[in-house]
Amino acid sequence: MKIHEYQGKEILRHYGVAVPRGIACFNVEEAVKAAETLGGPVWVVKAQIHAGGRGKGGGVKLAKSINDVRSLASEILGMQLVTHQTGPEGQKVRRLLIEEGADIQKELYLAVVTDRVSQKVCIMGSSEGGMDIEHVAETQPEKIHKTFVDPLTGCTDAQIDELALAIGVPVTSLDQARQAIKGLYQAFWETDASLAEINPLILTGDGKVIALDAKWNFDSNALFRHPEILELRDLDEEDPAEIEASKFDLAYIQLDGNIGCLVNGAGLAMATMDTIKLFGGEPANFLDVGGGATTEKVTEAFKIMLSNPKVEAILVNIFGGIMRCDVIAEGVVSASKAVGLKVPLVVRMKGTNEDLGKKILADSGLPIISANTMGEAAEKVVAAAR
Repeated sequence: MKIHEYQGKEILRHYGVAVPRGIACFNVEEAVKAAETLGGPVWVVKAQIHAGGRGKGGGVKLAKSINDVRSLASEILGMQLVTHQTGPEGQKVRRLLIEEGADIQKELYLAVVTDRVSQKVCIMGSSEGGMDIEHVAETQPEKIHKTFVDPLTGCTDAQIDELALAIGVPVTSLDQARQAIKGLYQAFWETDASLAEINPLILTGDGKVIALDAKWNFDSNALFRHPEILELRDLDEEDPAEIEASKFDLAYIQLDGNIGCLVNGAGLAMATMDTIKLFGGEPANFLDVGGGATTEKVTEAFKIMLSNPKVEAILVNIFGGIMRCDVIAEGVVSASKAVGLKVPLVVRMKGTNEDLGKKILADSGLPIISANTMGEAAEKVVAAAR
């Protein structure tokens, strides 16, 4: 789950990280009032969407008067903001953050993520803040500095100071940097975040260390522990099909291809998508129905997949370990009839009650294309889509 910048900054503020004063707004008059409340000669008008690259897309503007705030708020609110993360269709701007200006002397990068290799928390930083950090990592990897924290012991002052100095924090600002890095780490850990990023973390002319942006991703599996985080969810920023899938406990992510995939198990789903691409096809979605799929669940999965007009064929790939093949087969038959399936359907089943599942499909009278191996299934569904 993602949240907006202004919400992320509230979390940072709660954990002692310095952030600029700002007010979230939903219309032009609120934006003008926010600027008047904040005071000062300069304000930043910032589009609030769940995507990076807002500045390059025209979603972050500097206002030097109240009239500028009014004009820019009118321009940005309601626009389809296109960035490298939104795709060509863009994302509609429904919220703004009006923020006081900042005296930026230096832009740094700071983030906390989980490192699955070391099974520790990785705090990373760079002197190249404000830029596309993936590009920096690719072209100047020596400018990405990392320290790994054992969750049982937490991060030490020595680790923090070494990282801060490595990314260019002057000794005179070390105390403030230490507070920012500690606060970011603690917030990451206590909120069950999967990513906490500040880009840029700035040094001001008077030596202050301030988080000028905030990006947060949270582990959806842990949200039951954090109702206060769940309250920050903005459904307008999420794919409607993915929202619908979550109601039925389906793991669904829409992609750009034309072959729908219904699989049980995340690992098998990834392998299925890879195999489709190996045979020259493009998956239209990731969809894991899990180990306890019911007929209702499979029917809803079909409805969600077919709500994507790009889908021209469907591949059902089931390994019957915990899940029984006959249950999936009954679900596939019921779903196909319920939705009036009109695209080719390829089914491959292996495991518990495999023969019974295949018989149910064969006796259904539906034009189902069967396959015995994953490679055969992928080859047939790619051909069917073409």
